[in-house]
Amino acid sequence: MYAVIFRATVKQLDQEYLELAQCMRELALDEYGCIEFIASTEGDQELAISYWPDKNSIHAWKNNPEHLIAQKKGKALWYLDYQVEIVEVLHKYRG
Repeated sequence: MYAVIFRATVKQLDQEYLELAQCMRELALDEYGCIEFIASTEGDQELAISYWPDKNSIHAWKNNPEHLIAQKKGKALWYLDYQVEIVEVLHKYRG
């Protein structure tokens, strides 16, 4: 299993962002094999972590045409900067 960690400095979030983010989350979960998608914004920092079964699913999601448009809008309208990390989950524990 892999996790994609998205961290961003928020410029401004609006209603269009909220609607598009929900649509993208549903698309990732319903059509690209995303296992879980968690996001939170505090102050000007956003953190989103999504879990995926394999790197091919992540690559397909990254290159989805609707997601590419959302990425461009994010760069232009909503984020000052961002970074993405892809990590392999080696262990998972529950308490």
